[in-house]
Amino acid sequence: MEDEMDDLDRRLIELFAAEPRIAVLEASRRLGVARGTVQARLDKLESTGVVTGYGPDLSPEALGYPVTAFLTLEIRQEAAAGGGHDAVGAHLAAIPEVLEAHTITGAGDLMARVVARSNTDLQRVIDRVLAAPAITRSSTVIALETQVPYRVLPLVRQAGA
Repeated sequence: MEDEMDDLDRRLIELFAAEPRIAVLEASRRLGVARGTVQARLDKLESTGVVTGYGPDLSPEALGYPVTAFLTLEIRQEAAAGGGHDAVGAHLAAIPEVLEAHTITGAGDLMARVVARSNTDLQRVIDRVLAAPAITRSSTVIALETQVPYRVLPLVRQAGA
């Protein structure tokens, strides 16, 4: 998709990122192209996996979870013993406070971003994560402030530049 993305695709993505509830007809008016062109481009961006959704961006802080932490987990690799990335991933997916988890290289096997209502509540979340017998060791880092929030638009702007 990177080679196929042009200026119209980039402008379309930026518009929908800024205003996810904008109608296709209004987007076509603002971009100066036909409604069918906008719809075709959106369909292409969705089918190639560039656009993955239009849902609202949510704030864990506003939902009552102001503490963010990153857990590095070391796990048993033997699936037969209840270990392995998939088993631990399924365990983590069942915990609402786990926002994302990634298999990593380096000192650990998995890294999870979690949220909690307070530092005290973070201990409860960590205990719940560590309830998986396949997790052999963990370390936690608490985020103090977000310097750069999750973002993808700079990549869109750079694509094809």
